[in-house]
Amino acid sequence: MESPRSLLQPPTYGKLITILSIDGGGIRGIIPATILAFLEAEIQKLDGEEARLADYFDVIAGTSTGGLVTAMLTAPNKKGRPLFAGNEIKDFYLEHCPKIFPQDHFPFSSAKNLVKTLSGPKYDGKYLHQLVKEKLGDTRLNQTLTNVVIPTFDIKRLQPTIFSSYEVKNNSLKNATLADISISTSAAPTYLPAHYFQTKDVLTGKVRDFNLIDGGVAANNPAQVAIGEVTKEITRGSTEFFPIKPNDYGRFLVLSLGTGTAKAEEKFNAQECADWGMLSWLAHDNSTPLIDAFTHASSDMVDFHLSAVFQALHSESNYLRIQDDTLTGDASSVDIATKENLENLVKTGEQLLKKPVSRVNFETGSNENAYEMTNEEAIIKLAGILSREKKLRDTRSPHGRMSKSMP
Repeated sequence: MESPRSLLQPPTYGKLITILSIDGGGIRGIIPATILAFLEAEIQKLDGEEARLADYFDVIAGTSTGGLVTAMLTAPNKKGRPLFAGNEIKDFYLEHCPKIFPQDHFPFSSAKNLVKTLSGPKYDGKYLHQLVKEKLGDTRLNQTLTNVVIPTFDIKRLQPTIFSSYEVKNNSLKNATLADISISTSAAPTYLPAHYFQTKDVLTGKVRDFNLIDGGVAANNPAQVAIGEVTKEITRGSTEFFPIKPNDYGRFLVLSLGTGTAKAEEKFNAQECADWGMLSWLAHDNSTPLIDAFTHASSDMVDFHLSAVFQALHSESNYLRIQDDTLTGDASSVDIATKENLENLVKTGEQLLKKPVSRVNFETGSNENAYEMTNEEAIIKLAGILSREKKLRDTRSPHGRMSKSMP
């Protein structure tokens, strides 16, 4: 099967390199899904109902639950268009999360979950695996409708394994199915089982083994990984980016979507965890503090670095990070997939749009107002920029649809 042709012309015909990044976070992926539905709706107001997010971003990157969303937005359906529209992702979470993360409703369920966490994954992953394979089929990495970057972690090699549309051009052994990639990047330790699969080079017969777990171990916020993949491609001299230079960060336009973190008052403190042993770090109050710590640290460090870089280049408006740090109770969990909690997370996403654009403050650990505009206003502005960029590329490119009508 040949790769379907993207409706977005290469950056060489435009002014920007557009990147969408989606964090990991289990069921909390419904928060960025709500924001993506709003963004796509705003683009459709400008360019018609058939417009899809994959038509506007040069790269869509996602980790864990964000990796699954990435695959859903970029995999082609039978008509060669994105398998899922932006407004369908939220409903996917509402329908399937309760079956991916089935909840126990009986006395002592917490004790049972603790025992399961110590003896094996909390969930067997069978429903998720079946669902992902059913939806994504045999579609491979080189067949996505725009470039994708999805981090995983190889537990045997103890190294990150990045599945990138750019790298697969030169390494056919990375050309795995989107189903295997999505299952792997979602395999959060203690929650879902690690995933093993093989790929084979049809020309040489060479086989590669993959022993993968959640990409959040390496990069829960994949925005910087996506920029790195583009930078490597520019360094290789790709004609898609000429005459852009590797250090030309001012050309990047990045939308980075978080999946939310717990409110400060609900986080742990040193006095509380000073005496914890392995059991408490792995399971405490319906959470896994050790995993929460490194995934949130990963996300915030990337945000901090990119904020500093874009500020230094006087291009701060080219980097939009949308994150909520006010989650409480079940909403801060990655797997409490009750109907009530999922619906509350949808409301959280809708409320987040009304909040001011913010940046993480490393001194306080809280998000602080960054601009005199709301996330909703910033998304509407972004939709306009994306629309204009696509039309500019269509006009300049000899393959663009608009150029055909030009004298």
